[in-house]
Amino acid sequence: MDLKGRNFLTLKDFSPAEITGLLDLAADLKEKKKKGIPVDIHRGKNIALIFEKTSTRTRCAFEVAAHDLGICTTYLAEGSQIGKKESIADTARVLGRMFDGIEYRGFEQTLVEDLAKYSGVVVWNGLTNEYHPTQMLADMLTIREHFGKLQGLKLVYFGDARYNIGNSLCITCSKLGLNLTLCAPEKYFPNKALVEECAKWNKESGGSITLESDVDKAAKDADIIYTDVWVSMGEPDEIWAERISDLKPYQVNAEVMKKAKPTAIFMHDLPSFHDLNTKIGKEIGEKFGLTAMEVTDEVFESKQSVVFDEAENRMHTIKAVIAATLGNNF
Repeated sequence: MDLKGRNFLTLKDFSPAEITGLLDLAADLKEKKKKGIPVDIHRGKNIALIFEKTSTRTRCAFEVAAHDLGICTTYLAEGSQIGKKESIADTARVLGRMFDGIEYRGFEQTLVEDLAKYSGVVVWNGLTNEYHPTQMLADMLTIREHFGKLQGLKLVYFGDARYNIGNSLCITCSKLGLNLTLCAPEKYFPNKALVEECAKWNKESGGSITLESDVDKAAKDADIIYTDVWVSMGEPDEIWAERISDLKPYQVNAEVMKKAKPTAIFMHDLPSFHDLNTKIGKEIGEKFGLTAMEVTDEVFESKQSVVFDEAENRMHTIKAVIAATLGNNF
């Protein structure tokens, strides 16, 4: 697998074999990490980490992964002039003269695409409104670790499927042969054009996409139950009431998990409002009388929950992406 010089902007750009190859590399790097085997194959290189949206997992995963590979990182957020006094195109051309790669986490997909267009170095998508490809690799590695396979498994996503997680699940499951069900009110279904685009990959992989509004039908015989926060980062506070009203029936709770297979696992890309132990969680609880939102604490803390396996695997899979796109020297 030769991915040297390839941008990592969306998994649309990668074949099933390349995605699987990245998962295999991530598993190998994870094993080496556990055994204390050094993998500093890119010593002397430098990468820039642009965060227009803050993050715990993505920032830590990129920084630890880079350091393990021998790479130095520079974090750019509120202290930079990106999009304020300097355009993305100009920023890209400056950073491309100084760094070997650039990570971007922020808003429109066009921004990360412009970084790739103008920088002349490898660019990685840490999250945009439309796609979250590094999360998908972590999810697929986690699923494969628990089931020993991906193809043929039923993954059910509950919640707003119009944005990065819903879109990325459509692409990834279609390419790797999982049977994806997106369960929500119809107005929260993904873009029809994307579902149609995924049909060609499903035909090749044996996977499928089902759009469903009935919770019982969706959860029946599921291997994986997946959810995400009801309001994404950067969205205005005033939409909370509408989202809670619309999506409350789609909360993942013990009754939903009972409808899935006994061997089913619960997944969430985090952070999660499963209790009142956060500032936002407490505010929403007081305003709407909820003790949890998209998932109950009972499910989140259950033995079926693999959310922290996912969180750890962000680092291993991101390390694989960096290693491979800068030139995998193993």
